[in-house]
Amino acid sequence: MQAFITRETLPSLPPPSTLKGPIAWMRQNLFSSVGNSIVTVVLVLAILAALIPLINWAFIKADWIGTSRDDCTSGGACWVFVYVHLKLFMVGLYPEEETWRTLLVGAILVVTLAGLVIKGVPFKKYIQIFALIVFPIIAFMLLSGGVFGLPHVETNFWGGLLLTLVIAIVGIVAAFPLGILLALGRRSSMPIVKAICVVFIEVWRGVPLITVLFMSSVMLPLFLPTGMEVDKLLRALIGITLFQAAYLAEVVRSGLQAIPKGQYEAANALGLTYWQGMYKVILPQALKIVIPGIVNSFISLFKDTSLVLIIGLFDLLATIQGAFASPKWLGYAIEGYLFAAVVYWVFCFGMSRYSQHVEHNLKTTH
Repeated sequence: MQAFITRETLPSLPPPSTLKGPIAWMRQNLFSSVGNSIVTVVLVLAILAALIPLINWAFIKADWIGTSRDDCTSGGACWVFVYVHLKLFMVGLYPEEETWRTLLVGAILVVTLAGLVIKGVPFKKYIQIFALIVFPIIAFMLLSGGVFGLPHVETNFWGGLLLTLVIAIVGIVAAFPLGILLALGRRSSMPIVKAICVVFIEVWRGVPLITVLFMSSVMLPLFLPTGMEVDKLLRALIGITLFQAAYLAEVVRSGLQAIPKGQYEAANALGLTYWQGMYKVILPQALKIVIPGIVNSFISLFKDTSLVLIIGLFDLLATIQGAFASPKWLGYAIEGYLFAAVVYWVFCFGMSRYSQHVEHNLKTTH
């Protein structure tokens, strides 16, 4: 018998497929016992039974391109409905010859967000300043017009996904700092400041958003001087911002309460003022803790934008409902609602995944 001797270290062999990998994971999580195996098989069969007809209806037998309902003859989903009304769903009644302005604003927004999200991009501070200060001004000037020779477009013509994003972005950006101030005020040692913040938060949290929108649209003009008018969209933005700020205040307050008392004492020991301590020591820790709650509020706000229909603003969902209510397109509500669901899901899932990415980078998970 010959012996094989080597002075080199042999490479490690991969673990058996039954101990690591997809097969091992399925054995451990899906087929670990007879009961789990039966449940797994039943659920897989149920999912396939529902999924196969859905795929057949939504993709295989679907009609994709056309100009009217007469082009929907295959018996599947009629995505022609979405194709014909795509411009309406995206920008509402915005003048067709001026839609390039909405596309330009969207392109600037995407590039700005990419600069903020992607690692390694230089001058992030300047990009943040641009996103918070410069971009809103540019976006308003482009969308509204009336400057640099651009025709003025009334906000009554804004609609669809454009209006949804405007309300959501403005509401998030404006409500977040206001919510932080309200949270700090509620924990203030000054009785008057604390009382004002408590009353504000509890009142706004105790009123439904529909009521807030209705009051901002119908009741607010009654308290304004004669002849003074406030844009309907601006009224909705103010109401949504104040409403969302109250909820964000409680989320931020929970983070402030989770910070150990020693951190406050450490900030005082360093000779920092109240605002310096909050900005440099307390708030960075508190906001990291409540990232899931903050993003959850943002997602809720994004979906709540559909309620602006009650005051005559036609967001994405409202334009879709108006389109399939037309006599020419009766019977295609399912396609419209599915399209709206996909759009809402893409944005909400994107915010959720990005929040998890931020949590991972900041190592807030335990």
